[in-house]
Amino acid sequence: MRTWQVERRKRTRHLIELGGLVVKAGIVDLTGDDRATILGALIWAAEKLQSDDGERALALWAEKGKQAFAADELPAKPETGASSCISRVQRRT
Repeated sequence: MRTWQVERRKRTRHLIELGGLVVKAGIVDLTGDDRATILGALIWAAEKLQSDDGERALALWAEKGKQAFAADELPAKPETGASSCISRVQRRT
């Protein structure tokens, strides 16, 4: 395989993983898959990172992301009933 093909596949995989994070965070469902809204939210986040409060925001977001990844590593237990719906919603927020 040529070098450019390997690099293209790496880039494609990276972009797919980033898109997966948008889905995992619940952004797609919460925005009704409105691409303009999703882009607007990402631009807002980028502007926040460039502000005077950027370091604080980065630290808070990193911690929240680490907690979400850690929660995914726990063994899944079957959930049923209304409490399972509530817990799934709470995990998204």
